[in-house]
Amino acid sequence: NNALMMLGNNAITALTDDTKAAKLCTQFYQQALNSVLRAYTWNCATVRSAALTATTAPTFGFSYAFTLPADCLRVLTIEDDATIPFKVESGVLLTDESTVMISYIQRIAPTSADGLLLEAVSARLAATIAFPLTNSTSAAEAMWKLYEKKLDEAQSVDAFEGTAPQMTNDDWINSRS
Repeated sequence: NNALMMLGNNAITALTDDTKAAKLCTQFYQQALNSVLRAYTWNCATVRSAALTATTAPTFGFSYAFTLPADCLRVLTIEDDATIPFKVESGVLLTDESTVMISYIQRIAPTSADGLLLEAVSARLAATIAFPLTNSTSAAEAMWKLYEKKLDEAQSVDAFEGTAPQMTNDDWINSRS
């Protein structure tokens, strides 16, 4: 309903309503939510996972493969170590580590999301459905600009929750001293 209101439409009573607005919201809501969640390391959507279940080893490139949790939208790190190489392919995490614990962005319900994140999702949905609903490219462009503004605001606030990661010196930096 927030996305519809941004476009000047009336609210719907349910996603099952037999209206163009309800059908568009139903079709594009999850896509908008997942896209916004994948776009940033949101604190409210970041979780840590215990050891993952190993699966068939990859044919080449890495030694081990692990099945990702069903709610995983984006893997951030393995055991909070940004230097451990990994790759995600077809829902499987590939690495040379024999056991892994990951930090990742999970698919969350709106009730678990930060208010500013919800505003960004609403603006993204409004931008997505603007043209099909209004047949106006200027409305779609205006909603996309609003989305970018809401996303920037939400990311800025989210970034200041917690202690900033500390940069550590490595051999290359130490050699320059």
